Amino acid sequence: MLKSLENHQNTAVAVIQLLRWHKPEGRLILMIPALWAVFLAAAGKPPLPLVGVIVLGTLATSAAGCVINDLWDRNIDPQVERTKNRPIASRALSIKVGIAVAIVSFVCAAVLAFYLNALSFWLCVAAVPVIVLYPGAKRVFPIPQLVLSIAWGFAVLISWSAVTKNLEQPTWLLWGATVLWTLGFDTVYAMSDREDDVRIGVNSSALFFGAYAPIAIAIFYIGTIALLGLLGLTIHLHIAFWLSLAVAAIGWAWQFILLKDDNLDSIAYGEMFRQNVWIGFILLAGMIAGNLV
Repeated sequence: MLKSLENHQNTAVAVIQLLRWHKPEGRLILMIPALWAVFLAAAGKPPLPLVGVIVLGTLATSAAGCVINDLWDRNIDPQVERTKNRPIASRALSIKVGIAVAIVSFVCAAVLAFYLNALSFWLCVAAVPVIVLYPGAKRVFPIPQLVLSIAWGFAVLISWSAVTKNLEQPTWLLWGATVLWTLGFDTVYAMSDREDDVRIGVNSSALFFGAYAPIAIAIFYIGTIALLGLLGLTIHLHIAFWLSLAVAAIGWAWQFILLKDDNLDSIAYGEMFRQNVWIGFILLAGMIAGNLV
């Protein structure tokens, strides 16, 4: 009896790890651009039920994406120091369990999508192939982080259209900013795996840009600032937004300075990734206050 209970507890812990719920920063960083979009499209005052749907939808979608990623990489992850203890890689969970969890996650996301209007719903459908195919991109595409960035961009398109029922010029400015921001922080994240990726033979933006990776990241961040600034001018955001954008710019500039050090370890890269969560929420606060003040 006790042994059975222990097995169930171990399985529950493994499922939580499979969904990455023990690492909330990865879930939050997808939620952020979705919240940017819903608050900006609604001029700072979106319906609370819609915000709830967006929050739950990003949690379900990111969960599905994590499981799909681990299923794709079940034979690669054991060879990478950062990922070798993931549940499917370590065989703590079977492939069948992984598939079942992915299906449940997608079903939860689909149920939430039915709350949205037709355009937003079909954008959700269009996002699914990108989510499913992204983990395979590292095998054939030199900059797989671009595919992830496009997947992240759907969070903007879905959330904005959920408010306005259409896609406008400001939508695409925010989409572009999100794509560039994601390219920036995910290239930072990829820098910790460079040695393992070379040994295994998979691609990443960190390898593609090589010694110029810090400069590429800086360009992505500068592009993000430029597009967010243009967005702020286009929809007439007030001073609070500009202050938050200045804080974000300082944070990204500091990261660029740190990235020029070739002796950084994986902990430092992970910390920079987590800093982007805080930067994203600071920008969200600025977007909300910039509409209301």
